[in-house]
Amino acid sequence: MDKSEIKAFIAKRVAKDLKDGDMVNLGIGLPTLVPSFLPEGVHVTLQSENGIIGTGAVTEENKDLIHVIDAGGGAAAVGTGGCFIDSSVSFGLIRGGHVDATILGGLEVDEEGSLSNWIIPGKKMPGMGGAMDLLVGAKNVIVAMEHTAKGAPKILKKCKLPYTAVHCVTKIITEMCVLEVTDKGLVMTEINPEFTVEDVQAVTEATLIISPDLKPM
Repeated sequence: MDKSEIKAFIAKRVAKDLKDGDMVNLGIGLPTLVPSFLPEGVHVTLQSENGIIGTGAVTEENKDLIHVIDAGGGAAAVGTGGCFIDSSVSFGLIRGGHVDATILGGLEVDEEGSLSNWIIPGKKMPGMGGAMDLLVGAKNVIVAMEHTAKGAPKILKKCKLPYTAVHCVTKIITEMCVLEVTDKGLVMTEINPEFTVEDVQAVTEATLIISPDLKPM
């Protein structure tokens, strides 16, 4: 698969997991592409943990970098019917279990469904932001990421970087496959037809369980 196609491919597959009416929190980067691929008839409410309910498309006309930003510091906009809320209400929604799904990237995920998506502050990497709350508060946690980092596995037996949260991930979606997190380990339910099961396992440290109903992504 061409490198330039990977993010859109992952985002398109993630979009299939969202249901009409869901309240969804999107992480920075790849997850922000997901709304562009929602199936026909599926409408979701996007929540930004810094205090926006109903974020909308950013255009040159409504872009206001000084006053309206998302949780990652990028330009944001509020769609029709959207609103601003304060941080305590926003995190009350998250901690109260009112967010149906959070979609975020990861530096490492392990076979127990634990996630590491931040490293030492001050380095050129993202901080944890509201991820700790989202990982334990959202009903579904979908990690959308490239399968490897410069050829090195990102799906491990045990995370090596500091945990963001443990036993929290419900699904991992990469350009190679879809993995369901179960109490028995990571079950591959879908695979990109460009790869074989052996290809995927070769770049995955965690031992994969192959679903008897494995289907193409």
